[in-house]
Amino acid sequence: MRQTSPFSRYFLMLLMITALAACSSDKDDKFETEKPVDVLYNQAATAMDEGQYDTATKYFEEVERQHPYSQWATQAQLMSAYSSYLDQRYDEAVLALDRFIELHPGSKDIDYAYYLKALCYYEQISDVARDQEMTEEALKALETLVRLYPESQYARDATLKRDLTLDHLAGKEMEIGRYYLNRGHVNAAMNRFRTVVKDYQTTTHVAEALHRLVEAYLSLGLKEEATNIAAVLGYNYPGSVWYKRSFELLDDQQRKRILENRDFVDRTIDSIFKPD
Repeated sequence: MRQTSPFSRYFLMLLMITALAACSSDKDDKFETEKPVDVLYNQAATAMDEGQYDTATKYFEEVERQHPYSQWATQAQLMSAYSSYLDQRYDEAVLALDRFIELHPGSKDIDYAYYLKALCYYEQISDVARDQEMTEEALKALETLVRLYPESQYARDATLKRDLTLDHLAGKEMEIGRYYLNRGHVNAAMNRFRTVVKDYQTTTHVAEALHRLVEAYLSLGLKEEATNIAAVLGYNYPGSVWYKRSFELLDDQQRKRILENRDFVDRTIDSIFKPD
């Protein structure tokens, strides 16, 4: 078998390193060569249209680097973040958007920057069985946009997504509450259900949360408290399946009290929904 000399091996390695360096240099030159601002911006836009989002991001960054004082630079910052968002590089997009917001608070596109930042978090919301850190970040970002720019063209969609995000967080509380309740940790479960009733009143989970509280109180033998909660459930969700289930759990005396004493129901509602 023919042996390769140490010199030959060294020469081959040198050729490979030189070739790799040349390829790297050619790749870098594509972005580092000085070009007119409109050429760079058009190259970035073309790359984005072709779905080459990483390349588009680099071209937009070059617009700002090579022409920092041009009218294109500010727009390129925002487009760089947008191309990162399209490429699902959400962390990079958020960093770029935070920088844009800090440098250009008076920009005509500032509301869009806040909206896009919220979308970066919103797109990462996972199912309720997982950690909800991204859901909470999305909620904060969406609420910031709605609060700062209520008249923005993005406010309506942000409000819708905020409500969906709240519903998602409420769903997480319900999942944990049901887990505790099924395992006999009644007090821990009740804390979760109360959180849904008090903090997520506009979500779709409130009726079930009230029903689960009825179940929890009855399991503890607290009939008065169970009756109070069932009264609130019946008042707010009279046709729901959750009220039907709760009503069936009550005895005749409890049912009669709810049906015949409206003043009792009103006072019960006030006591449950009043702020802490």
